[in-house]
Amino acid sequence: MKTLQSMLAGMTLVVGLGVAPTLVPGPALAVDNIESTDAPDLTSVRAKIKANDYAGALAELRDLAEDTQQADVYNLLGFTLRKTGDFKTSLTYYTKALELKPDHKAAREYLGELYVETGNIEKAKEQLAVLAKLCPGGCEEREDLQKAISAKSASK
Repeated sequence: MKTLQSMLAGMTLVVGLGVAPTLVPGPALAVDNIESTDAPDLTSVRAKIKANDYAGALAELRDLAEDTQQADVYNLLGFTLRKTGDFKTSLTYYTKALELKPDHKAAREYLGELYVETGNIEKAKEQLAVLAKLCPGGCEEREDLQKAISAKSASK
């Protein structure tokens, strides 16, 4: 059952001259503007990845994945597993990240890099095309994937 507070959320009290007070849609409360209050802090994980401590990062990420369904967590799981050579499981986590957030640029880049590393340049180019749509003016993820594809193509 909804509480009065939840029913009134996003409503503003309007009082006019000679008119009874009326509730009309108003601006959302500040707490409603927070996308997710349960978003995990990934600072420690990112530091471990930067230090190439993939085992430590994986342990922390797996704990986080049990507690939350966040695209960033699944993306970093995919990245970390890819760096350890577990391409099959890495693909699973990138796919999960993109199911949760199809416009996740880092997941698109890293999935493309996975395809480059496994020799599937056409699939990598598909991810590059999606990134071109997501950031038509350019972005770091698009540039990095383009470099990976170009490097692979040049080494043939």
